[in-house]
Amino acid sequence: MLSFFVVGVAVVLALFSLLLHRRLAVAPEWPAAVRRVIATGLGLTGLATMVAFAMQAGLIDPHRARWAAWAGMTWLAVGWYLLLGVLALAVLGLLARLIGGRPARRRVLRVGTPLVVVAALATTGYGLHEAAQPQITTASFSSRQLPAQFEGLRVALISDLHVGPVREESFTRRVVNEVNAAHPDLVVLAGDLIDGRVEQVGDATDPLRDLRAPLGVVAVSGNHEVISQEPDAWLDHYASLGITVLRNSNIELTRGGATIAVAGSNDETAGGDDAPNIGTTLAGVDPDAFTLLVTHQPKAAESAGGRGVDLQVSGHTHGGQLWPFRYAVTLQQPTLDGLALVGDVPVFTTRGAGAWGPPVRVLAPPEIPIITLRRG
Repeated sequence: MLSFFVVGVAVVLALFSLLLHRRLAVAPEWPAAVRRVIATGLGLTGLATMVAFAMQAGLIDPHRARWAAWAGMTWLAVGWYLLLGVLALAVLGLLARLIGGRPARRRVLRVGTPLVVVAALATTGYGLHEAAQPQITTASFSSRQLPAQFEGLRVALISDLHVGPVREESFTRRVVNEVNAAHPDLVVLAGDLIDGRVEQVGDATDPLRDLRAPLGVVAVSGNHEVISQEPDAWLDHYASLGITVLRNSNIELTRGGATIAVAGSNDETAGGDDAPNIGTTLAGVDPDAFTLLVTHQPKAAESAGGRGVDLQVSGHTHGGQLWPFRYAVTLQQPTLDGLALVGDVPVFTTRGAGAWGPPVRVLAPPEIPIITLRRG
């Protein structure tokens, strides 16, 4: 299975590099020396990207060459914006040829191609800076089911750290420090905390043991815990950090003699014994009690309808991460970010604190929401 994945990635990257070479080097009719330089650059960046994917798959220990993973994944963002640029330029070149013939097309491409490269690099540079600055954001949610004793409860929602080959322990430490400084009452880890295997990148999550909240820290799995092929091992690792792991299960939180339920389901991509089961997740929960459901993907709300869930918190979407992917995400998920109603379930979706693949975010800033619960 892993070998097919690696071969598939290699084929896709090769085709992508050939397409970019065609549009960046051949179409503008650059001299042979310029074409060789472009081909060499595309070859090296493609190799770095293969190394990055091999690290995510656990074939290479990321501690040995994390810089290569960073370079390879960052190139994916540059390549994406190069692709958008050269496709737009191809249309302009076609129009120029229809109007002024081949010389006009060549002039358009020779002027436009360097501009596309500069724009792709500038956009990625902006995205690198934006992705490195996860910020505390604030939101509120009101429910008549919330006991008076829990009025003002502050829930910190951490999702999609994706530490591993690209992001390391220092990134997790920064997020932990931001959350602790906000003094939440409860911390929720909504999955996709990692990319890779426990033995290779487990140390990148170690700062999570220092999260502090009077009502504790809870966690569920995300699709990347499943992709690692070690979902149970990762959840066991989180538990070893003092985190309460919810595996299709729920707990009661008590404050001033009143209680609320916090339930957590496994990710939608899990199968077998780890498959999500909303019935098991909510088993024993009083339907009249305030219930907070933690599940990685917003679309899980489609299975939670009619079961008395007062609020679901999720991640997964990254808010699109790289514009214009936000429009594609909405084809797969019922909501992108913020608070929305999915059926009869209010769902709060965070854009996440980290980034998958490229450590780049464009028009989708990372966030660590603090959600204040109100009685009303």
